Amino acid sequence: MSETAPNGGQGAQPVFNPSAPHQNQPKLRAVRAFGVQAEEQGTGRKIPMMGVSDARQISDKVVFTTPGAQLILPKMDGAHTLDQIVAEVGQGLTRPIVEQLVAQLDDAGLLDGPVFEGMLKTMREEYDGLSVLPPATTAAFADALVMQSVGKDATEADKTEQGPRLLRQALDQFIATALKDAANPSFESLPKAIVAPHLDYPRGWFNYGAVYGRLRVVDRPDRVVILGTNHFGLSTGVTACDKGFSTPLGTCELDEPLLKALVSRLGDGLLANRYDHEREHSIELHVPWIQHVFGGGGPGGEGGAGEYPTVLGVLVHDPAVNNGESYDGNGIAVQPFAEALRAAIAELPGKTLIVSSADLSHVGPGFGDQVALAGEAKEAVDFRNKVVAHDREMLDLVVKKKPGDLISAMAWQQNPTRWCSTGNLVATLLTVAPERVDLLNYGGAMDQQGMQMVTSAAIAMY
Repeated sequence: MSETAPNGGQGAQPVFNPSAPHQNQPKLRAVRAFGVQAEEQGTGRKIPMMGVSDARQISDKVVFTTPGAQLILPKMDGAHTLDQIVAEVGQGLTRPIVEQLVAQLDDAGLLDGPVFEGMLKTMREEYDGLSVLPPATTAAFADALVMQSVGKDATEADKTEQGPRLLRQALDQFIATALKDAANPSFESLPKAIVAPHLDYPRGWFNYGAVYGRLRVVDRPDRVVILGTNHFGLSTGVTACDKGFSTPLGTCELDEPLLKALVSRLGDGLLANRYDHEREHSIELHVPWIQHVFGGGGPGGEGGAGEYPTVLGVLVHDPAVNNGESYDGNGIAVQPFAEALRAAIAELPGKTLIVSSADLSHVGPGFGDQVALAGEAKEAVDFRNKVVAHDREMLDLVVKKKPGDLISAMAWQQNPTRWCSTGNLVATLLTVAPERVDLLNYGGAMDQQGMQMVTSAAIAMY
């Protein structure tokens, strides 16, 4: 089980340390496993491999091993010794094979132990040393646009010079296409809140454009609160970010008065897991839209640091797991957070817009379902229709302003289509207490093979 890169390259192999307790009785951290095809050294033959990566995204290293490792990994629970793992798995497994796999996992920071603790310490120190989080997902998208325009040999100077312009052009094109046939292509006034996806732009552009495009002519908010989904973090409840956000279009500074008001009501626990924001994309993906639509002191204008609305990013957990309480009872629950946010907004001057960064269903074989989604076979059509029907039923509870019923329905049905953003949808409804909720658009994005489909919506709340 060597750590073989997908192209067949062989790196220096980490060495098992027999004197390290955490290697002799390994405890695997939360990981994500996925299949890849690799070239066998010497023959070029394609062979199936399995990649193992950090589900928390603290480590960016990946271990490539044979698919048979899926029988070994569950045994790495901190209770089994290597000899016990070998005996229980059997099937010709030997201790040297397990030792090699353990050494690789530890080197990648995928085991509890000093290597991972060092990675975590470094990440937290780097995070606390920043005043603004640097761009990640949005920079990658802008870089891709430049390479598409200039070529794969585009330089860093090309990306810096052309990225912002091409990103703005792409957002304008998304808006134009999304609203081309819309009967009401603009809002009459600034909503209290909006709902838009946190899908990558190539899959979610239509619903981003459908809601942000309608904001171009309304009054500019003084601050924007983005409520996201905690995909990778450690927090068991609501967790806020104490940084601003940077994208290729500039910087949205942190709304410090709002954060201070929330901490005074909810305590320092609101920031205890602030590091969860380091790898999270559900906040950042909205910032270029905010900058593009509200920048430069006017609709659609150019802007820079200080010219954009201030931003506060907050990640909200799933309220269906423990009826809105934190998962372990120690974190900040949804209801008190919403009450604190509502009170803080009311006492601060200026206009506030809340953004619910929400993806809905995650279905298909890529998410564990047994039915391929593509094609017109009855099984595929029935499955897609069932997903849409469930989404419509849950969205109807949002439109009817029934956050409690949404929580109950998701809990009772055990979230059958894997909605990932019930938390920020519920928190938004509880915070703004809208008089009216308008569903502007709904749709799904599916790959050509029908392995994965993710649905989302564009919504405005008044």
